[in-house]
Amino acid sequence: MQDPVVVVGLGRSGIGAARLLNARGADVWLLESNSSAELKRRADELNAIGIQVELGKPLALESFEALPRWPSTVVISPGIAFDHPVLNQLRDRGCRVVGEVEVAWQAMAGIPWIGITGTNGKTTVTSLVAHLLQQGGLDAPACGNIGASAAELALACLEGEQPQRVVVELSSYQIEAAPSVQPSIGVWTTLTPDHLDRHGTLERYRSIKAGLLQQSGRQFLNADDRDLYAHAAEWPQALWVSGGDKDQFSAAMTPHLWVSGEQLCNQTGPLFPCAALAMPGAHNRQNLALATAVALECGLSPAQIEAGCRSFPGVPHRLERIRELSGITFYNDSKATNYDASLVALQSLERPLVVLAGGRAKRGEPGAWLEALGQKAAAVVLFGEAQSTFRELLGSAGYPGVIEQQEHLDQALPLARRLAEQLNCQAVLLSPACASFDQYRDFEVRGDHFRQLVEAMA
Repeated sequence: MQDPVVVVGLGRSGIGAARLLNARGADVWLLESNSSAELKRRADELNAIGIQVELGKPLALESFEALPRWPSTVVISPGIAFDHPVLNQLRDRGCRVVGEVEVAWQAMAGIPWIGITGTNGKTTVTSLVAHLLQQGGLDAPACGNIGASAAELALACLEGEQPQRVVVELSSYQIEAAPSVQPSIGVWTTLTPDHLDRHGTLERYRSIKAGLLQQSGRQFLNADDRDLYAHAAEWPQALWVSGGDKDQFSAAMTPHLWVSGEQLCNQTGPLFPCAALAMPGAHNRQNLALATAVALECGLSPAQIEAGCRSFPGVPHRLERIRELSGITFYNDSKATNYDASLVALQSLERPLVVLAGGRAKRGEPGAWLEALGQKAAAVVLFGEAQSTFRELLGSAGYPGVIEQQEHLDQALPLARRLAEQLNCQAVLLSPACASFDQYRDFEVRGDHFRQLVEAMA
């Protein structure tokens, strides 16, 4: 009798991993620390297909010891730290500990992966790559941190036709728990301090991201990112792309794509106008260059890529234009969960703005973000857990505009609108510079709530 596989957590990734393992013939148990009517409903659905679910089982050694047999493998969600003390205890007793992405990778052996990581920009690049390939005639769905989970897509592959490629957005949490993933193409968008509460140091965070690229058959890196640029000598095989001029490439870089005269170019000459991608900001030229590099590598022509760019609808929650009302444009940038991501949004829009910021603050360097707020924002409306922290930061930085506070987004938005009218601002921008977990399940729920509030305004 085979040893069971234990999945920890009855969330989306846990359910996906459990269903996939079950479909592949594993003896699957799922442990969930909480208990509720909704969790009971999910548990009943999984029990009906042969997955043993136990609610009210915390991540503790005793929960595993109570199982009929000791597990061979434990599968964790991205929300569980890979070095959690209980996981280390399990490793000491012979358990293999992996994440949901590792399970999906093993199930999709033979399908080339395009692995996209980075602090900021990875969602846009993932979305754009998947769109370009699909429009160019390739079956290349996106998964990971966007669309379906990797395990959900792997299960669909087992039950139907296999795609030609898979485009996977990968966070540092997912990478560290998926040691065998070897993308045919790896993309690194940016690196700025993030998730340091989990990883401890920037060096550790960088090494996790680098691990994915080191195991990739083809490496595409962003030459415009300061950290990646500074470590260019460590990547002799990488192909570098830029949203700027070719002259900025260092001697350690192999120029692959760049912008000249508003045209995206490579060694053969101009490919197509950058304006084909109707998304504001220099960062979106970087995203365009990275996505184009991947599409060319996959066999698309410049004409196919240009056509795909022109039909790209944009990315929800990333500088998403919701509507214009009485001359004020409302933007949803809920995906901006750190200072650097919010900085990008501020740099992309014209002043004056009213900015909605707040949530659960992260570690990081806020200096450039605060400076941009001073230049672009006539007013800042703070909400959520980080209100007092952000107010102190703004005060210390000598922010010259109006600062207001509200507990929740549904209170903060009407105030932001009134301030925009009073101060003759062009736009109201939700760009939290914070995680959402103080009030929302994730940034998508926060952004959806904002969109609903904006659409309901008269």
